[in-house]
Amino acid sequence: MRLDDQDANSIALSLAPIAIGAGRLLRRMECAFIEKRIKEDGSPTTMADLAAEQLIIRLLGEAWTGVPVVAEETASDVQPDQFFFLVDPLDGTGDFIHGTGEYSVNIALIHGTRPVAAVVAAPALARVWIAGDTALMAEIPPEGHDGMEWRPVSARTAPESDLIALVSRRHGDHATEACLSALSIGTRRMTSSALKFCLIASGEADIYVRCGPTMEWDTAAGDHILSRAGGVVIGPGGPPLTYGHADRGYLNGPFAALGDATIAPRLSLPVTCSPAKAMS
Repeated sequence: MRLDDQDANSIALSLAPIAIGAGRLLRRMECAFIEKRIKEDGSPTTMADLAAEQLIIRLLGEAWTGVPVVAEETASDVQPDQFFFLVDPLDGTGDFIHGTGEYSVNIALIHGTRPVAAVVAAPALARVWIAGDTALMAEIPPEGHDGMEWRPVSARTAPESDLIALVSRRHGDHATEACLSALSIGTRRMTSSALKFCLIASGEADIYVRCGPTMEWDTAAGDHILSRAGGVVIGPGGPPLTYGHADRGYLNGPFAALGDATIAPRLSLPVTCSPAKAMS
């Protein structure tokens, strides 16, 4: 398939079974003993990460021949093109290892510097979100069953007080806490991986701030889904995140994911990330 010949919604629908298939592979490996190792950046990885990534890269290559795939485990130094994919085959490896179920498979198609189609699958939670021109969610059926009922999702208008903030289960820092302290936060909900973007997109929370390092494959899919659901993902000063920065190793700066853009003027993101290891 040529990407120029497809609309964004069709691409997103085609990405869904790829992410779901990788998620089913992860579920089969989840209950097995899987030895982990620590990468140079300090983040964990397992054979499950590698197996899911190999499957995704193969399936993307079969569907869209010649489109570069920048993926966390084995293809993190691939150079982007006009179109390219950003892939995190297992976002939240620590949660996969510890059995919380809060891990995801993230795939985003980038055109230029911004996503145009994306999927985030949460296999242990049996939920999947996609976005082309619109954001949709469905329940993942049991393996061997067909049929998915897609329904639109939309971010909610922020309340005057008692905002719901999603905070990383494993990656807190003082700069993030300083940003949140300026807001009227009523509930802090610990959540891992790109699920944070998707829960805000579904109207289940209001804000996620990250001042520590992340990688582009951590955020691109969730960014697009939230943006198409009516929210925003912004960097310091308010611009959207951009993607394809091979020159900086695909490293993101600080950002805030908001269900309601009117919160943005009340935030003061630092210009650079807190000194921490870039972990998904």
